[in-house]
Amino acid sequence: MDLLDPRVDFVFKRIFGSENNKDVLLAFLNSIFIEAGETPLTEIILMNPYTDKDDPLDKQSIFDVYAKTSEGKLIDIEMQLFNKYDIEKRTLFYWSKRYASQLSEGDKYPELKKCVTINILNYSFLKNDQYHNVFHLREDKTGIALIDDIEVHFLELPKLSERIVPSEGGLINWLLFLKGAHTSQWEVLKMNEPSLEKAMDTLQYLSQDSEARRLYEARQKYLHDEASMMESAMQAGMKAGMEEGMKAGKEAGLQEGMKTGIREVAENMLRLNLDIATISKATGLTEQEIANLKK
Repeated sequence: MDLLDPRVDFVFKRIFGSENNKDVLLAFLNSIFIEAGETPLTEIILMNPYTDKDDPLDKQSIFDVYAKTSEGKLIDIEMQLFNKYDIEKRTLFYWSKRYASQLSEGDKYPELKKCVTINILNYSFLKNDQYHNVFHLREDKTGIALIDDIEVHFLELPKLSERIVPSEGGLINWLLFLKGAHTSQWEVLKMNEPSLEKAMDTLQYLSQDSEARRLYEARQKYLHDEASMMESAMQAGMKAGMEEGMKAGKEAGLQEGMKTGIREVAENMLRLNLDIATISKATGLTEQEIANLKK
């Protein structure tokens, strides 16, 4: 039997975002927080539990897992199968919306609770070898925290070697399971982390359920198509820009033509509504130069 891929957000939410599996979510979150040197949680409340109304093809369906602690701290867990190229800005945007949404008219700022975002990425993003990176808001020179309300985790699955066999409990066991560790390794993983057994049982159950597999395949196709469209849009923008640059190069010389080509690439990417940070990475232009082109 081929197992479903737990990195597909639809499956991830079925495993970690259902009321029946709150204990699994709690154990997973505690493995993250303990590795980050934080106090483990004792209770978790699901804010958007999985229901049969979560349609894999409905853009309104949310496959993040939203939870709240008994103290009111908010936690958002998102599984990203493909690189959308703007994860930093998307993270801050959605973190800020969740943080601000806590206050209604007349509420006071002290009522705001800490918001934690946990991004599980199926691609490498940060320029280091750590599979688990944690960000807070601190002063550059002294490291003094301004406030503890913002906390962002990035868990990058490709930074884990597939040949790793953990000898103790901890987050790495959960991440190897999510990455698709062969079932021959499952016995070791669940010996290290007993709560993994229920996650594994859930994945096996879903993999045998024909309706769950149908929904999974629909979601998988949707995610692949979405990633392909974004990649094609970026390639088309770069190709069109380079063609314009080559034409300009014949008239204005190679160096000037290359500059023109890069500007054309940036302009085409702007027309495709790609964000400025992504365009800057792709072209080498500064964000100010791109902003000027946008005007």
